[in-house]
Amino acid sequence: MPEPAPAPDVATTALLTVECQNGVVGDESALPELAREARDSGMLDRVAALVAAAHRAGVQVLHAVAERRPDGLGGNTNARLFRAAGRLPVRQLSGTRAVRVAPPIEVAERDLIVRRLHGLSPMAGTDLDPLLRNLGVRTLVVTGVSSNIAIPNTVFDAVNLGYRVVVPADAVCGVPAAYTDEVIRHSLSLVAAVTTTEALLKGWDPAR
Repeated sequence: MPEPAPAPDVATTALLTVECQNGVVGDESALPELAREARDSGMLDRVAALVAAAHRAGVQVLHAVAERRPDGLGGNTNARLFRAAGRLPVRQLSGTRAVRVAPPIEVAERDLIVRRLHGLSPMAGTDLDPLLRNLGVRTLVVTGVSSNIAIPNTVFDAVNLGYRVVVPADAVCGVPAAYTDEVIRHSLSLVAAVTTTEALLKGWDPAR
């Protein structure tokens, strides 16, 4: 992994958690292997620590949540992943516990939750980009799951839209675990600044 990038400017930075929801990384996950990796690797705890530090430092926090209507209206069916998701015992249905942000991440009153009913990226066809622009955000810190699909989609879309992207490598994960290191080294590090949770925590809390 490259040397950790310096902590970005608080005033123009936002922290994004991607699909850190009960039905994905929680105890009742539809994807138990991914949930286990998020928990056992410490990733979920590190995302929670970053969210707490962002709250203290005044960094805007946004949570990107993937969900579906019970009738599936408007959702994608054009890939095997979408069709398989519709058959899982736990479905990410709007208004259910599955689409709530998972503990130990704490959602503050000022946090924004961006929900999507379609696609693979929190950036494509959602409110995320205009919200960030209205907030004056130029740098986006991307955390969460999974390094297989949603994280790369988010990073590439954000870069294409002109944002500087920062990825704390130990605050994202996917399956198998080794894949995360590979996608960061060979893809994400080419377009994003790669850092660590600890480096961001120190930047947002100099007394740490």
